[in-house]
Amino acid sequence: MTALGNKKIRLLNVTVLLDPKIGGGTAERTFQMSRALLNECTSVTILTNDIGITADRKKSLGNVGLMALPVIIKRFPVYYVSWAKIKKMINSVDVIHLMGHWNPINILVYVAARRLKVPYVVCPAGELPLFGRSSLIKRIYNLLIGYRMIQNAAGHVAITPDEFEAYERYGIDRSQVVLIPNGINEADFQVSQDQGFVSRLGLNGVPFILFMGRLNPIKGPDLLLDAFCRVCRQFSEYHLVFAGPDGGMLNQLKETVKAFHIQDRVHFAGYISGQDKTCAYAAADFLVIPSRQEAMSIVVLEAGIIKTPVLLTDCCGFDEVDSMGGGLVVRASVEGLEKGLIQMMGKKAVLHKMGELLYDFVRKNYTWDLISTLYMDLFRKAAEKNVQ
Repeated sequence: MTALGNKKIRLLNVTVLLDPKIGGGTAERTFQMSRALLNECTSVTILTNDIGITADRKKSLGNVGLMALPVIIKRFPVYYVSWAKIKKMINSVDVIHLMGHWNPINILVYVAARRLKVPYVVCPAGELPLFGRSSLIKRIYNLLIGYRMIQNAAGHVAITPDEFEAYERYGIDRSQVVLIPNGINEADFQVSQDQGFVSRLGLNGVPFILFMGRLNPIKGPDLLLDAFCRVCRQFSEYHLVFAGPDGGMLNQLKETVKAFHIQDRVHFAGYISGQDKTCAYAAADFLVIPSRQEAMSIVVLEAGIIKTPVLLTDCCGFDEVDSMGGGLVVRASVEGLEKGLIQMMGKKAVLHKMGELLYDFVRKNYTWDLISTLYMDLFRKAAEKNVQ
């Protein structure tokens, strides 16, 4: 049969969560790319679970299709699944895109795709390494199905070059891996005059540092807070804002704040989105990303598109931020972040210029207009493997 060329395809995007509050960057990447690829595809559908999917989230998908599996038990989670519906959906598409790695929805789709001979592409989004307390469970998962899921894919996506090595541990040569970074849509981050978020925290006219993400060990909020405690007296005008849902560390962080008697300078805003999120980025002097592990931080792009410089660790997959002048990259430790805070807070006069450089860098390299082209090339090649 003839190659697909520029022919439009029918795409199924699979992700365990679409809720931005707990799904983080993986959920947001799937959401953003699905909307961006709609003009290039005959149809785009997302398969996920129903946790946290609001009416507004559905509405903002526009013409992107959505199949959300009902979750019966959220803790594990256990889904109500119609195998017949899963097979019907997979039979109706040309190619499947699997986001993440450690989740039961990917298993369902993988098994059905293999039986129905529908090609799929994998994008683990940093999940291939065995990290955390569940490493034993992950090893068993890989032995049972995980390795085969990666090895049998018709295409392999790395968000950053750091993932090439992780793929090699699964038996995939790096020449088979395509680098497709996260993207950003500038229209989603239009700054208005609404300063409601800043006003509610009592920070009008007050310089502050922003953390945006889950309060979870992998994101390193404890490293940032410990570093801030070391320098807060030297830079007495600065406040620190944590914006994000509790991922198990909120009480620990509050105890540290109380122990250092800085309750008036550290603020826990909880999860924010929409205009509040945009306002937070715009009002902050700079964003700090103290992650212990990160595939490629989406919040770097979000801050950059609003011209806010960043301080991040060398575990975020975005070291070029330092070389192009849009921020600083430091070791993922209290000492590393302490040095970075001192440098950033000590050079307030150049923060604006750093933000401008980061903005130009993000616009030239990471808009979805650019990223979607890379994806479509890969999807068409994967789909051709099914029609030859």
